[in-house]
Amino acid sequence: MIRLGPAGWSYPDSPGHLYPAGVPARFDALHFLAAYFDTIEVNSTFYRPQPARTFASWVKRVSGNAQFRFTVKLWQRFTHERAAPWNADEIRQVTDGLLVLRDAGRLGALLAQFPWSFKPGAASHEVLDRLAETFRAWPLVVEVRHGGWGQPEELGRFRDLGVGIANIDQPLIGQSLTPAANATSDVGYVRFHGRNYEHWFGEQEEAAQRYDYLYSAKELAPWVDRIRALAATDGVADVYVISNNHFEGKGPANALMIRAMLEHKKAKAPPVLYATYRDALEPYAEPAEAPASDADAPSLF
Repeated sequence: MIRLGPAGWSYPDSPGHLYPAGVPARFDALHFLAAYFDTIEVNSTFYRPQPARTFASWVKRVSGNAQFRFTVKLWQRFTHERAAPWNADEIRQVTDGLLVLRDAGRLGALLAQFPWSFKPGAASHEVLDRLAETFRAWPLVVEVRHGGWGQPEELGRFRDLGVGIANIDQPLIGQSLTPAANATSDVGYVRFHGRNYEHWFGEQEEAAQRYDYLYSAKELAPWVDRIRALAATDGVADVYVISNNHFEGKGPANALMIRAMLEHKKAKAPPVLYATYRDALEPYAEPAEAPASDADAPSLF
């Protein structure tokens, strides 16, 4: 199955672009988005482990969509803070929440996102070997951004480890990983970052600008072919397509465009999102009649 959705669900720029600006303070954006998408990538877990009770809350809030699966970003301790080996307690902090999702049938993938500076070599291979061993019981997918990882011998290493690789769209600067449809496990994964070359390697204050990018249908068309190829690859059970160009709802808009291009029919769009990006969405989506309960749904944090 191909599941499409955005990265994250709670951004300060979403009101007025993705959903109404005047929603109640306890408006539940996760519940709202689960009515339109079959997956969302959890971002908060990258910065710190979340308690099991938070995962249980997320499960409840997507109960209306039987097809919904979360993908979860791995804590940066394992990908960016590697000076000292991780320990059993740190592993437990991550897996406690994953167990909740797996037991509920809501876990799609665990995404380990490495920085561009993580390049092929003996030290990096050792990290990957240990990561694969640590999380061998989980549907682990690794995102790497340096082009060296696209070489056949490196892809073979991922296959040997039973670890998926994320196919990414990013600004192609220097030796960046180029677009592909590689499947190295039973999970296919695609991530869209936008193509803001000027701000890609900017400081933290430029993060919003980094992801302020709306793909055109022409830019998405080759990716639709790649996504189909991933889904048709022998051994691939599920494909997750994540739009990380989240600023002002651009990621959700592009996810709906991709769905329509894959399914050859218009997707249902949140009315505010449709109005925000009408010119881009009109050929691919139509505004849905959102149930009144969406606006009134309480946050379960």
